[in-house]
Amino acid sequence: MLLEICASNYQSAINAQNAGAHRIELCSELAVGGITPSYGLLKKVMEELTIPVMALIRPRSGNFVYSDDELDIMKRDIQLCKELGCAGIVSGVLNEDFTIDLESTKALVELAKPMSFTFHRAYDHVSNTFEAIDQLIEIGVDRILSSGSSKNAVLGIDNLTEDQKTAGNKLIIMPGGGINAANCIAFYQMGFKEIHASATKIIAQTTRTLAPMNSLKFIQENIEVISDTNQIKAILKNSHHEV
Repeated sequence: MLLEICASNYQSAINAQNAGAHRIELCSELAVGGITPSYGLLKKVMEELTIPVMALIRPRSGNFVYSDDELDIMKRDIQLCKELGCAGIVSGVLNEDFTIDLESTKALVELAKPMSFTFHRAYDHVSNTFEAIDQLIEIGVDRILSSGSSKNAVLGIDNLTEDQKTAGNKLIIMPGGGINAANCIAFYQMGFKEIHASATKIIAQTTRTLAPMNSLKFIQENIEVISDTNQIKAILKNSHHEV
């Protein structure tokens, strides 16, 4: 099987190549499921790695329903990835009813050509996956990254197997989510051609108690966080009062 490593920083990308991984998916912020890597990270990785690099195109955390402005940002990032020589793009767009936004996704697929296109785990939010597979084949998607609509790919292996039967040779189903050295053999035995893993370990940077930067109220998959116009105006108004 081909092993794709999800690398969320430069060191992970280098480690993946040195360990013999066949390909990486480059992103940032694994804690929220990954977002688009920065230009600096992309450029550095493209200059240093010789294995194929797939770039995640996801402009923010949260759901996969995007505004026209967000889609414009995604298209600009895809064009940048093409100019830097990336092997492929990992992305996808949904409608509010958890169906695939075919028009928007197709636009991204077309823009990404000749790069490969992986529809990411937004697929695991879709209710009718068999219909989705046919739709994604129709618009030219090359593979689907999925946990089988389950908490992890091991729990979803039966769904993944059915999805691969549905896709046949027209599209690759790439299991991802909780795959490790102990369970990867199961996917080989089921005949999958590619698997996706992060293979992460946690390294403690310090024992000091620092001012916390994480905010749990923002880390929810069904919300979008924005800076509110009225709150900004209120701060400006109150901060300009004479003392």
